[in-house]
Amino acid sequence: MSTIRINLLPHRQLKRERQAKQFNALAGGVAVLAVATVLASHMFITGAQDRQAQRNEFMRQEIAKIEEKLKEIKTLKEKIQALVARKKAVEDLQANRTVPVHILDELARRLPEGVHLRSFKLADKTLSIQGYAQSSALVSTYMRNIEDSDWFENPVLIEVRAATVNNVRSNDFSLTITVSDPNAKPAPQKAP
Repeated sequence: MSTIRINLLPHRQLKRERQAKQFNALAGGVAVLAVATVLASHMFITGAQDRQAQRNEFMRQEIAKIEEKLKEIKTLKEKIQALVARKKAVEDLQANRTVPVHILDELARRLPEGVHLRSFKLADKTLSIQGYAQSSALVSTYMRNIEDSDWFENPVLIEVRAATVNNVRSNDFSLTITVSDPNAKPAPQKAP
């Protein structure tokens, strides 16, 4: 004969306990998975920030190097400009070294008898002359003679006044002249 088995244990309660254990295990797994996801995301974002910070630092260093090179280039350009200016000054001195001799020669050649020069001063292209003449007509003659020279142009009489030099009555005069170099090459003209 067979025995009948009767389960006296509360099967519903066991089923509920089993479901609760499964739920708790599933909730724990989801929590662990969520924590792992958050940690992985945090590590990824932190790593990306670190890489970007390294790139930014590298770029700052490279920019600093480039700015240093730009400063060197600027310094070199200034030195080059200074050297070019010196070279031009030397070339101008070389080209104009005979000009004072020609100016003095022309002043002496154009000087009529009865006119004496007291001083002259060359500033840029303007020559200021002061002197004595026996008459104002001789001053006019001297100005015409100067105007005929290839080295001078635009004589302008500043002042003529009566003066006494060595107990002789004369005229004290001052004038300005524009100096031009007849050997200078004319500036090239642009074609229309």
